[in-house]
Amino acid sequence: MSIKEHPPHLHVPVLLDATLDTMQPMKGEKYLDLTAGYGGHARAFLAKTENFSESVLVDRDINAIVELDEFKSKGSRVLHTDFLAASRQLVAANERFDCVLVDLGVSSPQLDRAERGFSFQHNGPLDMRMDPLKEGTAADIVNRASEAELVRIFTTYGEEKLGFARRIAKAIRFNRPFETTKQLADVILSQHRGKWSRIHPATRTFQALRIVVNDELGQIEAMLPLLPKLLEPGGRVGIISFHSLEDRIVKQYFKEQASSGYEAELEVVTKKVIDGATYDAHNPRSRSAKLRVAVKK
Repeated sequence: MSIKEHPPHLHVPVLLDATLDTMQPMKGEKYLDLTAGYGGHARAFLAKTENFSESVLVDRDINAIVELDEFKSKGSRVLHTDFLAASRQLVAANERFDCVLVDLGVSSPQLDRAERGFSFQHNGPLDMRMDPLKEGTAADIVNRASEAELVRIFTTYGEEKLGFARRIAKAIRFNRPFETTKQLADVILSQHRGKWSRIHPATRTFQALRIVVNDELGQIEAMLPLLPKLLEPGGRVGIISFHSLEDRIVKQYFKEQASSGYEAELEVVTKKVIDGATYDAHNPRSRSAKLRVAVKK
């Protein structure tokens, strides 16, 4: 099933063909999607496996959970929780799967809906929670953190240049409180010097805040060692990351597995990372995506 054949939907799954080609789901296999979102990848995988009743779809976003009803009606389990909590729950229950997929990206509906507060391109409340029911928004951080803490967040999680991060943090302190994404984006833009073209000056700051609000990197680090326990022998795991901080963690884990010899639990399938800019160029949201796949020994 090529991406062109994928039914029209709110969210076009990234690297879909590459994921199917490398993970090769087969009829009867059990599928676990730890970040099911709006079901793009799940729909394609389950079309191959035809095994709805032994498959599990996970998402922390209640809006996505509602969209996943179509799979629930066919017998799949749908869990409303984050991928780390779900991994721990399934490992504790001694459940194993043939295909496990983790797409670490923010879905198009999350980005495009102004009320979710993820994007500086759509004015909305400064929120950024992947699970709207959880406490702690981007506005809480921006309005309460010290100037020094803001600099640390922007440089560590946004990989922002120190000088620009300091200017942004200082401007935030002088212009607080912030309530909307536009307010913050405008202040960041006011501190930018010189021209900018493809990447908006607020991009890295917004990325940093989203990562901290959702504890994204901490969740990834804690989840990775659980993946072999979720796989049947010969089972495949695919991880799609979207920025260097995520991919560095995944790459390092796969590298450790590759160098562990007889003690390794996984064998890396993608000796060279599959890059969205090359393999999925027609999907703009795939531009920064990277896919890594491994198989359980």
